[in-house]
Amino acid sequence: MKIAVDLDDTLSVVDRVTRAQGYIERMGLPFKLRNRYSHALAEVFDWELADVLEFVHAGGITVFTDAEARRGAREALAAFKAAGHTVTVLTARTKEWFVNPETVSRDWLEKRHIPHDGIVAGVSDKGTWCVENGYGVLIDDYAETCLSAQELGVNAILFTDRSNISRAHEIRYAAGTWKEIEKTVERIALAQRRP
Repeated sequence: MKIAVDLDDTLSVVDRVTRAQGYIERMGLPFKLRNRYSHALAEVFDWELADVLEFVHAGGITVFTDAEARRGAREALAAFKAAGHTVTVLTARTKEWFVNPETVSRDWLEKRHIPHDGIVAGVSDKGTWCVENGYGVLIDDYAETCLSAQELGVNAILFTDRSNISRAHEIRYAAGTWKEIEKTVERIALAQRRP
């Protein structure tokens, strides 16, 4: 089975508040905290996209490059690979933010010893990408991404946390730990093997 796995907030735990708030204070900028739990950096403070890009290019990229791996992510992906599954890290990271998103992502994964078969970056429509490339499972933290993939017949698994738990009922599969996701993937694989 082919499995696509999102990076930011799925494999990693991204703190979008601490460094951005420090930058805002150091620069004397007027931005206020809007949504501490948003998984979109542009929505955490009341700033415009141009302000966010300025922060990212001034060193704020470390919000992502220094993010911790989620507990159990390495072990779950190793278990997927041991079971014979293909694991591709599928991220929406763009060149506008990351210059070379594949290399930045690969460095992050390698430093944390997270096994994978490949990395594809710059994909905003992950459901369509999964269908076009024969991936039957997508693991992501963004509810809209999971809903869209699910509508296309992809087994989407929503990685839940404070930012999206209220949407979990909309997606067939949802889990809050990598251990739960591992069990869900096993169930999906078993169901696909049955005649």
